[in-house]
Amino acid sequence: MKRWMLVGGLGGFFALALIATAPATLLDAKLQDASNGRLRLAEARGTLWSGAGLIEIRDERGRSGLAKPVTWRFLPFALLRARLAYEVELDHDSRPFPVALTWSGIELADADISLPAMALGQAVPKLAALGLTGDMHLQIPEFVIGRNAVRGRATMQWRNAGSALSPVSPLGGYELRISAEGSAIRTVLHTLQGPLQLDGNGLWATDGQSGFSATARMPAELQPQLAPFLRLIAVERGDGSFELQLN
Repeated sequence: MKRWMLVGGLGGFFALALIATAPATLLDAKLQDASNGRLRLAEARGTLWSGAGLIEIRDERGRSGLAKPVTWRFLPFALLRARLAYEVELDHDSRPFPVALTWSGIELADADISLPAMALGQAVPKLAALGLTGDMHLQIPEFVIGRNAVRGRATMQWRNAGSALSPVSPLGGYELRISAEGSAIRTVLHTLQGPLQLDGNGLWATDGQSGFSATARMPAELQPQLAPFLRLIAVERGDGSFELQLN
């Protein structure tokens, strides 16, 4: 019994030593695999134990457009649950939050992330040419991204929303509520404030049932100013509203 305890202890020590000295670039490979190439860790330095780099959000073609400084610190007790868990900090001035890498995917919890509006253009190529402006705040109480399934919820607020092509600025403030279960991610959009009223909902599913639809409305006095801008991305309806479809 004592011999097996000794062997187990040496094995655990050896495993921790491997993690402590493994290069940080291994995290990039795990992120790329779990996110289908949409998340990457660039300029990684340090080890799996602790390190720093740039977390990149890439478009569907794998091109990088948004990068934020990131540091991480390994949480060794997570090994007891067969996972690699870290305390992650973005931009050096935000609250750290836990991220776990498992055999099946990525798990996030209690994350508050600030992003520029250009991140929407990375996620939705149709919006990239609009030169979106404003501040985005993403709150993630819990989210699990797996190979074939997702689970969790999040809220994204877009404050002082605007566009380089719009004569009216800001257009307003908006909130997108996100819920994920199984193979589908559902979203609901509503307006917090502002002259341009946006309401919509969307569904992204692995079975091909994907898309987002929103209706835009504005006061009659702003119709001459905003209508040309909205015609770039939406279809005008007879009642003066505009319908935006994203696939």
